[in-house]
Amino acid sequence: MPFVPVLHAEWIKIRTLRSLLGALTAVLLVTVAFSSVTAARSDHSDPLYAVFFGVSLGQVAAVSFGALAVSGEYRGGALRLTLAAVPDRTRWFAAKAVAVALPVLAVGLLTGLVTLAVGSVAVGLTWAEGLRGVVGCALYLTLMALLAAGLAAVLRSGVGTLGLLIPFLLIVSFVVGDLDSGAADLLPDRAGQLALHSTSEGPLGPWTGLAVTALWAAAALGAGAWSVRRRDA
Repeated sequence: MPFVPVLHAEWIKIRTLRSLLGALTAVLLVTVAFSSVTAARSDHSDPLYAVFFGVSLGQVAAVSFGALAVSGEYRGGALRLTLAAVPDRTRWFAAKAVAVALPVLAVGLLTGLVTLAVGSVAVGLTWAEGLRGVVGCALYLTLMALLAAGLAAVLRSGVGTLGLLIPFLLIVSFVVGDLDSGAADLLPDRAGQLALHSTSEGPLGPWTGLAVTALWAAAALGAGAWSVRRRDA
């Protein structure tokens, strides 16, 4: 089966599941809500991060979207039906990854624009900073969703994936950052969020940080593709 019909079928699955649409909505609402609170504060040592602070919490919804979009295939024998229609497992998983990435990218761009519009009322940013924040927000959320999608294909469990990633993002990453900033610079969340900071003191910049996150996502997707090809449905 050609790639485009497979992609279309995967998109139909996503848009008809309320849990996935709810996760996309939460990306926007959570990010904007927390960013608006942070931006309203009077002290801004890092104006760009003050505006886009909510991304650090909105990413939980993006991760949930990626994990649930893939793990749903492993409930009730759905994957067997899917592979009966699309025997090429690599093509199917590639279509699933694209079907995860595109809506998160679109919602991420919208989230970035709304967040910038709300935050710029209280915080003055240059045009270049605002553009970097919007683009960085969209790319970062997309990469984290893909990281979760790849991991879900390996673990075959949405609960397991979220149980691993969410504590890591909310707790472990900060602990490692406090102990060793050099190691923390290479973690997927901290590296990617450099695009949302006005300045960077480490070896990575905003775009090289996103490149590191992209490598994490690519590794997870590669492991997920291997798992889909090699393991029984």
